[in-house]
Amino acid sequence: MISVNVLGKNLSSSDRQIDLNLSQDSYSESSVHQVVKAILAGRRQGTHSTKTRSNVSGGGAKPFKQKGTGRARQGSSRSPLMPGGGIAFGPTPRDYTQKINKKMVLSAIETIILDKVSSGNLVVVEAFELTGKTKEIFNILTEKNCSNAYIVTDIDDDKVLLAGRNVPTVKASFVNGFSVYESVKYEKLIITEKALEVLMKRLVK
Repeated sequence: MISVNVLGKNLSSSDRQIDLNLSQDSYSESSVHQVVKAILAGRRQGTHSTKTRSNVSGGGAKPFKQKGTGRARQGSSRSPLMPGGGIAFGPTPRDYTQKINKKMVLSAIETIILDKVSSGNLVVVEAFELTGKTKEIFNILTEKNCSNAYIVTDIDDDKVLLAGRNVPTVKASFVNGFSVYESVKYEKLIITEKALEVLMKRLVK
């Protein structure tokens, strides 16, 4: 059983602790690697496109006679071997999405939490009380040395998202949109107590 401190509202000091039903045996770097790769692959547009010889206009006439020129024979000026011709084996539009099964995603989330706990970068907070102003959350995070942070909150609190969206080194999201990639990208993982409960329920085997 792993215990973590729970800070008061707006990261104020507190002596309270909660237990997380996690085991170091579940730690799996490979799961995190696979999930992050899949997330980044899914973000690729895949709109790259080139024209093959069949897509390039022109090229109907033979560019020069078959024999007597000393050059290699050519049947079309739109061959990939000719200037202005098509591209051989060039990229075409495609979908880069990778399928990741649910078990691997849950394993990655569990590994992220274990890693953040062991490195002292998991911050559990009772709740945030904000009006949605950027300056509020910036001052709170700077004071606690948590300016590079991924904040996860419960779905009832949209003020955190409003306040955090204009801070370049902060990313905020609801717990139902928890991102393994953002957890790896940012140093601190700040999560509200309610959101942590929701996340832990997902991890129950």
